[in-house]
Amino acid sequence: MIKENNKIFNIGFNKSGTTSLTEAMNILGYKSIHYNKDNEFIYDLINNNRKNNKKLLDGLEGFDFFADFQGMKFYKELDKQYPGSKFILTIRELNSWLDSRERHVKRNQKNPNKKTGWLKVDREKWKKDREEKICELKEYFKGRPEDFLIIDIIGGDGWEKLCNFLFKPIPSKPFPYLNKAPSFLGGAWYLLKVYLVKFLRKYFKY
Repeated sequence: MIKENNKIFNIGFNKSGTTSLTEAMNILGYKSIHYNKDNEFIYDLINNNRKNNKKLLDGLEGFDFFADFQGMKFYKELDKQYPGSKFILTIRELNSWLDSRERHVKRNQKNPNKKTGWLKVDREKWKKDREEKICELKEYFKGRPEDFLIIDIIGGDGWEKLCNFLFKPIPSKPFPYLNKAPSFLGGAWYLLKVYLVKFLRKYFKY
C-alpha cells in the first residue's frame, strides 16, 4: 500500500474508462473513490477546500485513489501538496469518446430533473479542450514516467500497463472493462482495434 500522503489520481476526461479504472484499483487493494462521496461530488468537496485555503483532500484522506473528479483542474496543486503521488491520464479514441460524450449529454437533455450542468453538445470545443490538456499534461510531467501514466483502457490497455506503473503483481482476475456502450459502427471498429492490439501484443510483443 502506498504511504499516507502518496495518492493516485485519475486526471482524464470523463467517458474515458474511469469506471473500469476505479474497479481495477479496487481489485488491486486501493481504497478508491469515483465521482462522489455520500451523494456529494468529489469536485465540489475539493474545490471548497481550495476556496477555504485547506489542503485539497481535507476530509478525504482515507482514500488512496481518486477518479472522475475533474482532476485536470487540480493536478498541479495535488502534485505539490501530496509529493510522491501518481497521476493517471485515461484516454480514448477521439471519435468514440466524442460519441460517448454526446450520448451522455442527450440523456441529460431528456431528463426533466436535469436543469443545470452538462446539457450542451459541443464536439469541436471538446476536441480542442482535450488536445490542449493532453499537451499540457505531457509537458508538465515530462521526464517523470514514474509519476505519470497514459492508459487507453477502452482501446485494450489493462493489467500489464497499470500494474507495471504501480509496481503491483498482475491479478488472476480479468481486467474489469465496464460501461462499454459504443455506437454500432463505432463499436465494431472499436472492438476490431481492441482484438488487433491484443493479438499484436501477444504474438509480436507489440
